[in-house]
Amino acid sequence: MRVVVAGSSGLIGTALVAGLREAGHEVVRLVRRTPSAPDERGWDPPSGSIDEGALDGAGAVVGLGGVGLADRPWSGARKQAIRDSRNVPTEVLATAVARAGVPTMISASGVGYYGDAGPDEIDESAPSGEGFLADVCRDWEAATVPADEAGARVVRLRTGLVLSPSGGLLALMRPVWKSFLGARIGSGEQYMSWVSLDDEIAAIRFAVENEALRGPVNVTGPTPVPNKVFTQTLAGAVGRPAPLVVPAVVVNTVLGEMGRETLLFSQRAMPRALLGAGFSFRHTTLADALSAAVRT
Repeated sequence: MRVVVAGSSGLIGTALVAGLREAGHEVVRLVRRTPSAPDERGWDPPSGSIDEGALDGAGAVVGLGGVGLADRPWSGARKQAIRDSRNVPTEVLATAVARAGVPTMISASGVGYYGDAGPDEIDESAPSGEGFLADVCRDWEAATVPADEAGARVVRLRTGLVLSPSGGLLALMRPVWKSFLGARIGSGEQYMSWVSLDDEIAAIRFAVENEALRGPVNVTGPTPVPNKVFTQTLAGAVGRPAPLVVPAVVVNTVLGEMGRETLLFSQRAMPRALLGAGFSFRHTTLADALSAAVRT
């Protein structure tokens, strides 16, 4: 199948392109600079333009990307950048999918959609929650409507915390833990929905290839854990103790809204859509996923 990928240079996109090609798919990468390779086509989301013929013959379009959520404070300008970097490209892609008659669109989203959902298990049928990230994810998913209305099969990937040896969450955390500064956050009771990079890529490929899958899909490991368990499991994986605690009041005071939503909100998201469609996870426990990521 010919698969067009936007956001192919990031952590997930780079691995996805390799995974799709390994599976025998032809991949076309949309780039925001002048194309310099045979597999590249240009596009400019702010102006709404995509190179003519970029989507010709495509069986699926995958939209990834967006500026980082937790790499800097949420000023007004940063929050607008978070919104625009997701909503604008997604709407441009969805409109292009509709015009070109591409049968499938796979679009990124996140478990932030659910807001602070507490300790109970939630699946794709759960309502959206409250908070900035919930608002962002609702709008992000709504930007795919042009493709929906044109009859495309649209899959909205509500991804959790991606565990990778080469970037993402662990790239930020490992130096801290190696310095004996790893800590439980707040009460430690808030759930963290994680997924290994291997399973993230396999799930996206599964969504591309499985015509029965559509709508919201939680891309999270099958065993989300409380922060206190994540803390102890990561401590074991990196061979460091974890005696410290960062009180919730410190998170709120120092990091404000960003810290509250990314560190203290609880999402126990279950991948029921994937499991129901027959997807098999390579890493079913956090210990497995962290062990693979840390030793790589």
